[in-house]
Amino acid sequence: MAGRKRAFDREEVLDQVTRAFWRAGYDATSVADLTKLTGVNPPSLYAAFGDKKALFTEVVERYARTYGAFTARAVAEEPTARRAVERLLREAAVEYTAADRPRGCLILSAPELGHLRAVAVAAVEDKIRHDVTTGELPARTDPHALAVYVAAVVRGMSDLARDGATREELGHVAEAAMSAWPSPVP
Repeated sequence: MAGRKRAFDREEVLDQVTRAFWRAGYDATSVADLTKLTGVNPPSLYAAFGDKKALFTEVVERYARTYGAFTARAVAEEPTARRAVERLLREAAVEYTAADRPRGCLILSAPELGHLRAVAVAAVEDKIRHDVTTGELPARTDPHALAVYVAAVVRGMSDLARDGATREELGHVAEAAMSAWPSPVP
């Protein structure tokens, strides 16, 4: 006997759940909230996604591949750390204020995702370290300190967006942050 066909679109439900966790966070979002939001009863939700923790893990992976992918793309695609960070900040201003989704960043606002934030800082630090090694940035540049600075700016932009800051305001934050970037080696 074949199992019953699901009565819901898994991707649509996953998007609804992503937005719920994004708005309120893991702890403040109950399974009852998710079933009410999606119209999927608890047994079906558990059958499709596992428990709440497994569902959150899938949401975070999906978020990183979709809404939050701009960060990894900027670091991977730009030839220098400066260009990568400029792009990351510029795109954050756009992404964090998009009208069709919750504001800010799910990964930056979820306390349980510190390990993912550390991975992002390490990627930026590696990009900066490469530029110091190749002479693009002055030898006195501290790659870790500069990467942590970038992380603080990005997190601040996310928090400001959640509080209602406009895209233009976040753009000004990005510009100001880049004014503190070390000058390239002449």
